[in-house]
Amino acid sequence: MTNSLRVELLSPDEWERYRTIRLRALETNPEAFGGKLAEESAYPESHWRAEMMKSDVLIAARDEVDLAVMYVEVLAGDHGATCWIGGCWSDPDVRGTGAFRALFTYLDSHAGEKNWSRQGLGVWADNEVAIAAYKKLGFEFSGDLMPSDRQPGRLYTHMVRNTPLN
Repeated sequence: MTNSLRVELLSPDEWERYRTIRLRALETNPEAFGGKLAEESAYPESHWRAEMMKSDVLIAARDEVDLAVMYVEVLAGDHGATCWIGGCWSDPDVRGTGAFRALFTYLDSHAGEKNWSRQGLGVWADNEVAIAAYKKLGFEFSGDLMPSDRQPGRLYTHMVRNTPLN
């Protein structure tokens, strides 16, 4: 066992790998996402490939086991963001072991070439664990609490950070 943690940028041809970890995230922590397991389980291959064409999907893995995931979409976003981060999740069994941080280290190391200089994301206002993790990475609140269209009755907030260009 090598125990080495690596971050990989997936290609659309690796859509099944993305689908597997995304569905695992929705099954394990449904409260953390706007998406629904039943709905996303039914998406065809074409949907997953299309999602991966518009966003960079990053996976942190150790010993051929996928541990954490996020996607990064380049766009002119809210609060001056040049990219939008979504779908962040790490397996609860490995939280605190560096998999989540490794995704952001990759993000920072490729910020210049990818135009990821100001990162934005949305997080449920009641997800204190995620908010604390984002704050440790340098994210700050930006804007007001907003009602969710995908989950009526829930509020979310935006967080942003400027990324040092390497």
